Amino acid sequence: MNTKTGFFSNLKGDAFGGITAGIVALPLALAFGAQTELGAIAGLYGAIALGILAALFGGTRTQISGPTAPMTVVAAVLITEAVSEVGSLTEALPIIITTFILAGILQVLLGVLKLGKYIKYIPYPVVSGFMSGIGVIIVVTQLFPFFGITAPAGGAFGTLKNIREIPEFLNFYSVGIAVATIAIIYLTPRITKKIPASLIALILISIIAYFAIDPSLFTRINSEGALPTGLPSINLGFIKVFADFGTMVRIFEYSATLAALGAIDSLLTSVVADNMTKEKHDSNRELIGQGIGNIGAGLIGGLPGAGATMRTVININSGGKNRLSGVIAGLLLTAILLGLGTLVGHVPNAVLAGILITVGIGIIDYKGISHIKTIPRSDAVIMIIVLALTVFVDLLMAVAAGMVLSSLLFMKKASDLIEEGSNAESLKDFAPEVAWSDEVNISELVGNQIYIKHINGPLFFGATSGFQDMMKSIPDVKVVVIRMGKVPYVDQSGLYAMEDALLELKQKGINILFTGLYGQAKDMFEYIGIVPDLVSKEECLDTIEECEIWLKDYSKNNA
Repeated sequence: MNTKTGFFSNLKGDAFGGITAGIVALPLALAFGAQTELGAIAGLYGAIALGILAALFGGTRTQISGPTAPMTVVAAVLITEAVSEVGSLTEALPIIITTFILAGILQVLLGVLKLGKYIKYIPYPVVSGFMSGIGVIIVVTQLFPFFGITAPAGGAFGTLKNIREIPEFLNFYSVGIAVATIAIIYLTPRITKKIPASLIALILISIIAYFAIDPSLFTRINSEGALPTGLPSINLGFIKVFADFGTMVRIFEYSATLAALGAIDSLLTSVVADNMTKEKHDSNRELIGQGIGNIGAGLIGGLPGAGATMRTVININSGGKNRLSGVIAGLLLTAILLGLGTLVGHVPNAVLAGILITVGIGIIDYKGISHIKTIPRSDAVIMIIVLALTVFVDLLMAVAAGMVLSSLLFMKKASDLIEEGSNAESLKDFAPEVAWSDEVNISELVGNQIYIKHINGPLFFGATSGFQDMMKSIPDVKVVVIRMGKVPYVDQSGLYAMEDALLELKQKGINILFTGLYGQAKDMFEYIGIVPDLVSKEECLDTIEECEIWLKDYSKNNA
């Protein structure tokens, strides 16, 4: 067994990482579960099943999985519609569980068919608009629970439609509890980061509310003060539903939405994990693992989920390196379920509302929104459209519309570049690292200290994955020259990919030079501050001859 990557090779680090991630997952799992009619316990069941199964079978060794905000939003809509259609949660449960299980099966199929690699073709404006839309949905839908009122049906739109009712039914006790929760979550990191702020808020405010306030004055997770204890039972009602072709056709859309959403959510988190660990995840295996996890979650009545970015980052920062950390996180939640179920039921709903509001605020892509006036107008329009469709129409439709618009606009841009006489080579992928003909005079300078990177073509959403891989292959040198003369166009995805690559080079103490930066690419780099914040104007050289002079002076001064 490989001593570096074996299951038990990093026992201490994985134990710390898994326990920390599990503690962070507890309040979030309860909050996500409480956002649906299945209740807080469903969030805990989902976190346990996904935490253990996705860790064992997934393709990212440090990933922590469980219910996530995007998946919960879709699941909540599905559950509400299913209950409305059949009349009660008990009757709707087999349909709900079948939908979750089918979503898992579809994810497994995506992995088996090796479709995971296509995640890299999702443009940044689509991801940005979608995630910001999810954040808005969470914040808006928690307004009624924040004020101590049962949320109306219809998601964000239903909340906004009925928002005038809040003053009439406002509960000041719930408002105080929610405000205190939010305050603790934002203030705690200024004092200590060793204990998750959401966990401190969950425990402290729940204790205060239980002992200092009459429980009849505010609502709790369970009106009777308890949640089910013991291991969950297997739900077999899905077998009959699978045999009903008509029902399967009706639920397929939701299953496909959950499968696609979970795949995107998980693989984006895998990319984050790769950047932190300097490893490379197996995207197809990750989809299979997430699918198995969602099948397991459905079987025990848990919410579906995906790889959770915050929990994964916490796991890595706490020492987690292997699959064992995810398993430990799931086992910790199981222990909590077995021992503390009766206590969890006393948690006020307003505490969970406060936690969810901070989650929603954190999901919104402030970076993308802050650049909305400076990024290409087409990217800004796509971001706004996807955000609006996510909030008011449908999540899968929002992503589909964003992808179609991005593709059409890029095809138009490519056509315009050809008509303007651009070199046809500029529309190809990145060229291999072969010296360009005008580099003959500086070839003797290239070696252990200097490295030249060539970019052939537009830096857009379809090429960012290749660009990132290309930048990661740069060896440890003193100077990197990035030749931009054949880059006619950069979109938002390309901008942020370049920014991330430059930040990583800067962290290594590497000097960076641009040559041939001009036109739209130069404007975009200056608008968002890549120039001069990361690469000064003095380091942006017009010609390779100017670069030759700079490099010779550098070589003399650093000989």
